[in-house]
Amino acid sequence: MSDPEIRDDRAAGRLEAVSGGDVVGRIEYFVLDSPERALVPVHTIVEPAHEGKGIAGSLARELYALAGREHSAVASLCPYVTKWAERHPDDASPAGQDLLAAAKDWLRAHPGRF
Repeated sequence: MSDPEIRDDRAAGRLEAVSGGDVVGRIEYFVLDSPERALVPVHTIVEPAHEGKGIAGSLARELYALAGREHSAVASLCPYVTKWAERHPDDASPAGQDLLAAAKDWLRAHPGRF
């Protein structure tokens, strides 16, 4: 399998990995505007038939690259993205505690979103 295409479906809040026309993995996220602009990943999902192929890591890397292009932070509430960021500190700046708290507050205020 060649590397999947990664596309941002901002309206749906998904960064998707597409291979052969099928979505084989995704990061579900939302955009936070305050106290600063941030992309907030909540879940990383890879279809079982595509696990172990580096798709989740490619998605996490692209999420941080996308945030960089948009001059946004990443406030990860997703355990996978958080661990990926810890392993790749040169590619992933950590979010401050105030930003993480604001992201958690937003998620609590929108319980049906994820």
